Amino acid sequence: MPAFAYKAADRGGATRKGVIEASSPAAARAMLRDQALLPLSVEPAGERRGGAIGLPFLRRGISARQLATVTRQIATLVGSDIPVEEALRLVATQSEQAAVSTLLLEVRGAILDGRGFAAALGNHPRAFPEFYRASVAAGEASGKLSHVLNHLAAFVETRQANSQKLQLALLYPALLAVASFGMMALLLVYVVPDIVKVFVSRGAELPLLTRALIAVSGFLRDWGLWLLLALLLGAAGFGRWVRVPANRLRLHRFFAERRPIRRFSRQYNSARFAGSLATLVESAVPLVDALHAAAAVTPNHYVRERALGVAQRVREGASLRTAMTEAAVFPSMLVAIVASGESSGKLAPALGRAADELQRELDVLVTALVALVEPLVLLIMGGLVLTMVLSILLPIINLNSLVGV
Repeated sequence: MPAFAYKAADRGGATRKGVIEASSPAAARAMLRDQALLPLSVEPAGERRGGAIGLPFLRRGISARQLATVTRQIATLVGSDIPVEEALRLVATQSEQAAVSTLLLEVRGAILDGRGFAAALGNHPRAFPEFYRASVAAGEASGKLSHVLNHLAAFVETRQANSQKLQLALLYPALLAVASFGMMALLLVYVVPDIVKVFVSRGAELPLLTRALIAVSGFLRDWGLWLLLALLLGAAGFGRWVRVPANRLRLHRFFAERRPIRRFSRQYNSARFAGSLATLVESAVPLVDALHAAAAVTPNHYVRERALGVAQRVREGASLRTAMTEAAVFPSMLVAIVASGESSGKLAPALGRAADELQRELDVLVTALVALVEPLVLLIMGGLVLTMVLSILLPIINLNSLVGV
């Protein structure tokens, strides 16, 4: 059933906005009047959001926090034996965000039209990432949708919490770096040239450090705006380059194979892969399907490609341990635990233990890296400020020496 975004006035004259399901705009207005609301405007929700009726490139996603909340609510309702389409309606009704309500009602409408849950989510790739849709598809195929949704809810919540923690930890160093570079740029452009005039008028021989500072100051004054424009164009060009699948794969392979970032990249992707695979196997999802869904969870496209190769090798009859060893992108600890889980017939618990261990190691590594960022930024900024101060003080000291003579 179509969804309509409305704006209405209640009996007290207050304006209310929301989303309502109805067969037509006239039916939507009638439903609003039945709720003692005076319809002011009723528009198809898809048009307002730039959805299927509007322009596809205007479709908006939802935030990670909203996705985590919606997933947890849907998982709870589906776990209580409520049909998916009804769960979507209930969550959409309770949501205070019009964009979220519209999105969920559009997904529900696609399901009522006969499409599967994962296929309906596929209409909104910006709101529901690939790993999300792949996990839902695996849960639908195995009949364990509630288990998979609970895993997705925990996974999205954990990812949101970790992302927020990392952003807060890096906020102070980032602000410090931006403020410091801004102040130094202003000094180089507006203050240093005046000081240079004094030195030149005295006829003093300037030290090498001071001459370098003058050269940098002149370059920024004459070419600073062009340099900023070039950086912006370079960033935009790099973004377009990365969007090409072959280029993105090449870049991700660099991250997965080159030091010093290789260890962090493999730990991060392996933890995501193992955790998702453990939940899917425990939910009785067939191993090959579980491997495909777990591969979609890995952010690194090169590791994802190798994980899909693991699924293909398992489909051909190879053991999971052998396939993961041949992939050569997973830590030896994870491969060893998988081997023991296969031998004992308890693959899901083994994968769960491996995922927990990988996540603990990853948390320690991230904590150490974040702890190093702040003093590193302070050292770099302090070194740059010291260099600038010395380049200005050295000529002054020379001038005083000449006066003394």
